[in-house]
Amino acid sequence: MTEPKISALVLAYNNENEIERCIKSLAFADEVVLLDSFSKDRTVEIAKKLGAKVYQYPFTTFGALRNQALTHASHDWVFSLDTDEVVTPNVINEVKAITKSLKAHDVYYVPRRNSVFGKTIRHGGWYPDYRQPQFFKKEAMTYNDKDNVHEGFNIKGTKGYLKNYIYQYPFDTLQQYLQKMERYSSLMAIRMINEGKIFKTHNLILNPFVAFFKRYFISGGFLDRTRGLLMASLYAYYTFLKYAKLWELHKQGKNRKSD
Repeated sequence: MTEPKISALVLAYNNENEIERCIKSLAFADEVVLLDSFSKDRTVEIAKKLGAKVYQYPFTTFGALRNQALTHASHDWVFSLDTDEVVTPNVINEVKAITKSLKAHDVYYVPRRNSVFGKTIRHGGWYPDYRQPQFFKKEAMTYNDKDNVHEGFNIKGTKGYLKNYIYQYPFDTLQQYLQKMERYSSLMAIRMINEGKIFKTHNLILNPFVAFFKRYFISGGFLDRTRGLLMASLYAYYTFLKYAKLWELHKQGKNRKSD
């Protein structure tokens, strides 16, 4: 019996500083498919040198890009990895065992251990930090095309959870965090207004407060000491920012209607 093959999928845009680490950790896969949104740096060059199959599509939404990447996957099993993530040897052993198992689920959530500001953070909602299933049978998973951030997904079949974790390195500096949150807060504001979300003034006060309280106290962020306080505070800031941008979008819409 031949060993089941795995396709690895990666979305990229201007990730030259982290793409090599990401792709090298996927050496266990039988192919690496990189979907690039026309990077302006050396991302594509580095990926090609490492043997990745590179396809370029303009960014519309993350969901649409992930579905497009799936069309280029040649094998039945898929491992989806972001450019700031790294697969560990324990995960490699686990997924290989799953592909050979007769009791395998159709999709698997993968725990992530995050390193922020140069150190692993374990509380405040940062572990196990599941996102959408990252290891799955190709026919069992599709993404919501309209979701431009925190994309939704549809599962056909059963779901499971890996025991071992991958690493994520979302940012090492405060500047990197603020740049990422600037983009994501804009995308979230657009998503909220597309979903018919109505802005309320209390969103600027209550929602950031609740976000901080949950991260720092309920989820134990205080156990990570200074980093826990920073991350809870920055998440509250991100929450404030996305609602401030939602207010701005509503304001712009009302101004257009009055013209």
